[in-house]
Amino acid sequence: MAADAVDVVQLPGAAGQQSVLAYLQHAAAGPGPLLVWVTGRLMASSSRRGGGEVHLALSGSTPGNVRYTGLPWSWLTRTLGAHEGPALLVADVEADAAAWPKVVAAAESGQLSEGIALFGVVTPAPPAPAQEAGPYTRGFLGALRAGSPGAGPAVDVAAVHQWALAEPGPAGQVLPLAYGTPGPVLNNAAHQARSHRPDPVPEAAPVRDAVPAPRAEPAPAVPADAVPASAVPASAVPVQDDLLAGILASARAGRHNEAAAMAAAWEQQALRQYGPHSPEAGLWTEVRADLARLAGDHGRAAELWMSAAHARLERGGAGDVEAVAAVKRAHYCWQHSGEQAPGLAAELLALWERVPGGAGAADHVRTHLRALQGVPPAAAR
Repeated sequence: MAADAVDVVQLPGAAGQQSVLAYLQHAAAGPGPLLVWVTGRLMASSSRRGGGEVHLALSGSTPGNVRYTGLPWSWLTRTLGAHEGPALLVADVEADAAAWPKVVAAAESGQLSEGIALFGVVTPAPPAPAQEAGPYTRGFLGALRAGSPGAGPAVDVAAVHQWALAEPGPAGQVLPLAYGTPGPVLNNAAHQARSHRPDPVPEAAPVRDAVPAPRAEPAPAVPADAVPASAVPASAVPVQDDLLAGILASARAGRHNEAAAMAAAWEQQALRQYGPHSPEAGLWTEVRADLARLAGDHGRAAELWMSAAHARLERGGAGDVEAVAAVKRAHYCWQHSGEQAPGLAAELLALWERVPGGAGAADHVRTHLRALQGVPPAAAR
C-alpha cells in the first residue's frame, strides 16, 4: 500500500451480509488509500423478490438463499464509492451459470463498477473448487513484488492488471474488468528499493530459516534473549519456497506493508480452498505472525502466534511439538509487546496450561505481568 502504515482486515468464511457490510463501512470511513481484494463466487438470487441481483456468496450461501446470506455487489461498490481517499477494488471471482450473463451485462454497461476503480477478472465457476490461487492473483502479486523500475512511488494499477492478465492459466472464458483510475493506492516496490537501498537478501532464503530456533528450557519457555523461530517448520505443508522467499525479502527490505498484503492475499486463497481450520490456512497465519514480528508489531505477532497455537492444539493435541513451539513464539512476542501485554496475558496463560510442562512458563508470565503492573511479588501473594 502507498501509505506509511496499513491495517489489514480479513473476512475469511464470513457469514452475514450485515456483518460484512459493517466491516466495509468501517474501512471506507478511514483516511488514506483503500484496497479491497475480493475472491469467491458470484451468484444471482433465484427468488422472485430478489430479481436476480448479483451477490458475492458468503458462508452458507446457495442460489436459493443468497439474497439473505450473500453480499449484494451493489452494496460493495456503493460503500467503496463513499470513501474520500484513493480506493481500489480488485476482484478475482468466479460466477455460477445463473450469474454469468448478468455479470457480463453489468460489466458491459459499467454498472458492475458504479463509478469506482475496479480491476480484475471474472471466470465461469468450475465444476470443482480450484486448489490454488488463480493465474490473475498470481500475476498481480508477482507484478507488485517486482514493482516498476523507473516509475514513481506508486504503481500504475492498469499496468499491473495487464501483467496479471498475461499470466498463463487454463484455457477458458475470462471476463477482464478495468474501470476508473484509483490514484496512488499500491506501493511501487522497485521505487522504494531504489530509495532505501537495503542490504542484499538471499533470494532462496525460506521463511523457516529467517532466525534461529528458540532454546527449549521449560521455565521460562522463551528466554528474554532468545529470538523465536520463524513461521514455517520443516514438517509444514508444502508451499512455494520462492513465494515465501519473496515475501521475506520484502519484509527484510523494510517493505512490511507489501509483505503483509501478499501474505494476507495468499492466506485468503488457502482459507477459501481448504477452510479456516486447515493446516494450509494455519501456515499462512504463522507466516503473518513472523512478518508482524519483523515489522516490530510484537502485540499483533503474539495474537497471531496464539491463534496458530490454538489451531495446532486442536489438530494435533497437547503433544504436538509444533503447537508447543507456537506457544513459545507467542510468549517471546508477548514479552516485547509493551502496553499490550496485560490484555494478552490471559490467553497466553490459558495456552501454557494446555501443554505439558507449561507450569514454569505460566509462572514466568505472571511474574512478568506483575512487573509491568508495578506489583511487588509479596503483595501479589
